[in-house]
Parts: sequence; C-alpha cells; structure tokens
Amino acid sequence: MMRIFKYLMIIAVTGIIIQSCNKEDDGIIVVPPRDFAEVVLEDEAAIEEYLQTHFYYLNTTNPPSGFVDFIEFDTIAGANIGQTPLMDQVYNKELLVQDIPHKVYILKLDQGLGDAPKFTDSVVCVYKGNLLDGTLFDSGISPSRFDLTSVTRGFNQGVIEFNGSTGTIDNGDGTTSFTDFGRGAIFMPSGLAYFNESRPNIPAYSPLTFRLNLLQVNEADHDNDNVPSYLEDLDGDELIVDDDSDGDNFPDYLDTDDDGDGTPTREEDLEPDSDLTVDRDGDGDPTNDYGDGDPTNDDSDNDGIPNYLDPDSTASSQEDQ
Repeated sequence: MMRIFKYLMIIAVTGIIIQSCNKEDDGIIVVPPRDFAEVVLEDEAAIEEYLQTHFYYLNTTNPPSGFVDFIEFDTIAGANIGQTPLMDQVYNKELLVQDIPHKVYILKLDQGLGDAPKFTDSVVCVYKGNLLDGTLFDSGISPSRFDLTSVTRGFNQGVIEFNGSTGTIDNGDGTTSFTDFGRGAIFMPSGLAYFNESRPNIPAYSPLTFRLNLLQVNEADHDNDNVPSYLEDLDGDELIVDDDSDGDNFPDYLDTDDDGDGTPTREEDLEPDSDLTVDRDGDGDPTNDYGDGDPTNDDSDNDGIPNYLDPDSTASSQEDQ
C-alpha cells in the first residue's frame, strides 16, 4: 500500500548523509546533503515553471477504477494554446524545514462534502504520483487506505486541505460510487518529500506531484488510549513524532502511558460515564464503567494538567477507589 510513502519527515528536517563507495582507493566517501535553502529555490522555480506551462483536464476515456473525473495534466502548446495554466489555479501553504520556508502547492477542484482529515488520520483515496517530467513512480488506481503519519510531509499537509466523500451509492450492477468527494492535486519540493534520498524512479532532490480523489476519512487513535492521535501533538507543530511527554523514546501517539506514571492513559479517565450503553472497559457490563471515554478532561489535582500527562496526579482507576 503506497509503497513509496514511508515516513521520512525526520530525514527531511535533519538531513541524513549518503555514503558511497569509491572503487579506486579512497574507501568510503561521506557525501553531505545539499543546503536546504539552495535546493528549495531550485525546486520552487521548477515547480512554478511546470505550473505555468501545464493545464489540467478530466480523464473520461481511461480513468482509474471508473473514476471518469480523474485529473490529468498536459502541456500548454500546439492545440492546447489558450488553456488556463495551473499557476493561475493553485494556492500554496508554507512549511518550515530547518527554519527554511517550503511551499506545497495545491490545486483544488472540489473541496469534498464529507469529513475533513486531521494530519494523523487514515484516509482512502485513488491517486497517482509523478515527477515533473511525467514519470509515474506510484499509483493507487483502486481505492487504497493509508496512514497519514506514514507519508511524506508535503502529501500529509496537502491532503488535509480536502474533505472526504459523503458516502456511496449503489450503481445497480454490483458496484458502488463515492459521492461528493474531494479532488485535486499536490505539488511539493523535495524538502517536503525525500530530499537527498533516492527511491525507485525518484532521483534525489526531486519535486513530486500527486493527483488524488479523497474518498474516506477515519479518525486515528494509534495506541488505543482514548486520546485521538491528533490531540497528542502537544506542541502543535503537526509533527507527531516529536511529542514524548515522559521521555521514554515512544512518542505519545504510540505510548499507552503518556506520563510514565505506571497507570495506562485510558485508566486515567475518571469523569463519570453518562452513557450506560457503551462497554468501555470490556468487562461485558457497560453499566459499571467509570470514565466517559475521554482522558483529556480529567484533572484530579486541579493543577491545569490532565491526569494522563501528569505523573503527580492523584488519578486512580475505579478498581483503586
């Protein structure tokens, strides 16, 4: 599933050296990555040239999995003279990489009328990924599910600009169609993708483009601690891997005991449960559960820090009371 989308955010912000062998007599040569500020200027120039010289149209003859409205790009030349350039139809948002602003450019054909994804959620979409020269390096021509914490930062920040579909309809022939989904494209510099690392069909320092239809959105709680993963981004930078409240080298969104006090996060939920139909503790009896399923609103010692982040809280599970 989206084989090229391995989480490289840390690589993008720290810059990893590439080692290569010299076949003569110099042994190992350490090749440092290029300067982010220098590369981003080159990438943005290349992306903006592409946007000025290309337009989009909707594929009605050979779309992925029957999506007759999938986006295609072509050059503004010959019979296409007079087409509106992409540059006149995109907007951009800036993200910092090593304190250097990087722009991700977004073409939005349809916002979508369904749920809006958070940057930690999982989504289902059809998509195609290309280099600026048109090389196809990855695609999901059937609806594919993937985790937004496991994609490039540029794709992550682009896809959250759209909404998913409102649902599906039965076509009467054994197939279904999605309704009112988000649709568009994302253009990103290499600093928001793989930067100095190469991938199959992706040379180092390559800007990337993605076209997508966003079909479904699913809120994620990666560690099943009743705190949605997006709320575990405590510094608000939308880089979920750098939040580690107890310093145990497990980011909070993967840590079932965020404050390291020995009490699992979900057990630090002491607010009385008003919904007696949900079996929150899994004992088969929903009427004796304690907690409302939200550990973020419990602060036993009233110090302004919720119990699940406060190792000095007086929180205890129902069994301890």
